[in-house]
Amino acid sequence: MIRNHDSHAANERTFLAWVRTVVAIEGFGLVAARMRPETPAAWSELSLMLVGGIVIALAFLRMRRIRRRIDSPGLEPDTTGLGDGLLALMVAALFGLVAAFLFHAG
Repeated sequence: MIRNHDSHAANERTFLAWVRTVVAIEGFGLVAARMRPETPAAWSELSLMLVGGIVIALAFLRMRRIRRRIDSPGLEPDTTGLGDGLLALMVAALFGLVAAFLFHAG
């Protein structure tokens, strides 16, 4: 049996939620861009994928940091505020890129 299984499972579910969020936002953005009559700029699709990759990488690093904290024998101070804020900011950037797809004048 894995020690602290419930905490590890919750940590992994949180990571997968970040991944699902990125996939959903990117999927919606790319579909929305393809439905427009004009072809989207290559930089816009590339930037959407790049920001999404950064979010997934940051979420992975967060998951590993939390895993170490779960496995540590002592109590450690909660230092996830900056990382979580950065993740939220990057997701907001994804929304901004999708908005640029939707409202770009061509």
